[in-house]
Amino acid sequence: MRRVCVFCGSYSGVRAEYATATRAMAGALVRSGLELVYGGGRVGLMGILADEVLRLGGTVVGVIPRALRDREVGHDGLTELHVVETMHERKKMMADLADAFVALPGGLGTIEEIFEIWTWAQLGMHRKPCGFLDVAGFYAPLAAFLDHATRQGFIRPQLRAAAMFESDPDTLLRRFAAYAPPDVESWIDRART
Repeated sequence: MRRVCVFCGSYSGVRAEYATATRAMAGALVRSGLELVYGGGRVGLMGILADEVLRLGGTVVGVIPRALRDREVGHDGLTELHVVETMHERKKMMADLADAFVALPGGLGTIEEIFEIWTWAQLGMHRKPCGFLDVAGFYAPLAAFLDHATRQGFIRPQLRAAAMFESDPDTLLRRFAAYAPPDVESWIDRART
């Protein structure tokens, strides 16, 4: 692993723990020698994450659509900033640049991004780990839903197990390093027959 893509809120949320955990994620990335790929914003948890990685001497690669950059929410102090035209281009570039994906607390965009990436793994489009940093139980209801959907036969157990939920960023990164992707090719082959 060289780079980790982190999806997170463009707001900071109502609990101080969200910002604290975001800084802890930044520290874990830098300690592990990993570069950050993220959405290129300077606001909310996104800004906190980028600023902390930079403060600690790490590398930050941002990818932002031109419309958001033009609204003055783009971060100007990054190691590298890619300006793209659409949200689809943004997600594709972030996926191509990263070796693993983490969702910190966030809203619709954060959930949509990590779920699309996780779906791409299910379809065999990549073999990279996906995880959720469960800050103060933020993702506990989501994990419960995923467990329910798995029990109901809508998510394969191997794919559910591939989505890692951890409250400690160092533990999550260690699990990423040991990640063995599920054999999705056999699922795809069975679906064709």
